[in-house]
This record gives sequence, C-alpha cells and structure tokens, in this order.
Amino acid sequence: MLLTIDAGNTNTVFSVFDGEDLIGNWRCSTYGPRTQDEYFVWLNRLMEHHGVMKEVISDAIIATVVPQTLFNLKSLCRIYFDCDPLVVGEPDCELGVKVKVKREREVGADRLVNTVGAYDAYGPNLIVVDFGTATTFDVVDHEGAYAGGLIVPGINLSLKALHQAAAKLPNVDVARPQQVIGLDTESCMQSGVYWGYISLIEGVCKRIADELETEMKVIATGGLSVLMATGTDVIDHVDDDVTMRGLVKIYKENKGVA
Repeated sequence: MLLTIDAGNTNTVFSVFDGEDLIGNWRCSTYGPRTQDEYFVWLNRLMEHHGVMKEVISDAIIATVVPQTLFNLKSLCRIYFDCDPLVVGEPDCELGVKVKVKREREVGADRLVNTVGAYDAYGPNLIVVDFGTATTFDVVDHEGAYAGGLIVPGINLSLKALHQAAAKLPNVDVARPQQVIGLDTESCMQSGVYWGYISLIEGVCKRIADELETEMKVIATGGLSVLMATGTDVIDHVDDDVTMRGLVKIYKENKGVA
C-alpha cells in the first residue's frame, strides 16, 4: 500500500491507498521540529485503529511547502515503513505534466500536485481554487500543463489579521451570512470576508477565462471549499481528495504503474 503525505502550512495530511482506493486519512497540525518518532507514535495508533498495520506500507510519497518538515518525514518513511519516499519537487520525481512558469522550483508542491490530480480527474482548462492558509488559484491549460495562477491571503488569515490589527474588532468564525449588509460588528466582519471572497472568486475566475479566451471549469478544494461553494455558482466541483489523488498519480507516473 502507498502512504501519501501532504504537509501544508497549517495541517499535514497522511493517507493510505490500496491502488486507487483510499483506505484512510488522518491529519495533524504542521510543526517543523516534530520528530519521526512523534509522527510514528501518533500515526501508527490511528492506522491500527482503522485496521491498517504498518507492515502493509510498501511505498511513500511526500509533498511539503514547509521545508523544516522534510527531513523528519523522510526519516519516518525510512525508519518505520522501510521505504525511501518520492518527494515532489526533487529532481528524481517526475510530475507527468508540463510546468509553464519562469521558475518551476518556486512553485509550491501542493499547487503542482493539485494540477496533476485535477487534470487526471477533470481534464484540461481548469482553475483549481485551494482554500488553505493562503487561497490559491492554479490554472491547468488546454494541454494539462500548470500555467501559473494567483496567491491571496487565506480566509482565516484575513480574519485573524483584522482581529490583531484593529483593537475593537473581535475574533470571529468564518460563516455564510444570510444577508450581505451586516447589522453589528461580528456580522459585518463575517459578511465582509465571506461575500468579499465570493466576489474575489467570481471576479478572478472570470478574468482568467477572459484572458485565456476559453471556458474554464472551476474545482474547489481545501477546508473551506464546501462552505464557499454554497455562495456561488462559479464553482463546478468540490473535491477534497484532489491533492492526495495527485500524489497517487505522480507516484504511479514515477514507478511505471498503470
């Protein structure tokens, strides 16, 4: 079985696949100094709880946007799962798609993996919107290549910045207000962030389609994708597994597995 690891700025997600079948996935907060032993004690207990023994793991693949995590994640795979992991972004790891940007090495591994997973599932001419610590828009062109995108502050990050920078603004949760016009401070903040981001999504996706002079299918992923999709018709599909499926696809590309 294959262990896939996606280390984002906020959370790290571990999944186990048997071929194309997802057996289970588990997440923890991303913390650079966490050791391979700490990862294993936590992960092994969860795997065993779901009936997955560590001996069934034969291979692993890692994507991380937090460089401090890489050494210990590699060590986790080598010491406890007896396999040498593929790492997205390293020279020996082929993506299977073209990357049409000026400096490929600067592109976050998660964005490249999302491109692979989305193209495999939905074909070309896509915009992948990932609601993470940052909200990213990634363009998959007519050839299935990664063709650039946009990065904006994430929704939770924006709310946190408002709370920290303005003395009288409270810390509020992300929610969909029933109306655009807020009637108190909390609803004003929630409406500003929610409907502001909805307008951002709609406007950016339209501008990308206009710039490329073609219709684009919009795929949303990340923790807030379901909530945001309820506020707009521009999102065609919500897919929480696009990153992990992308890792599976990259693994198969490199191992020559059909």
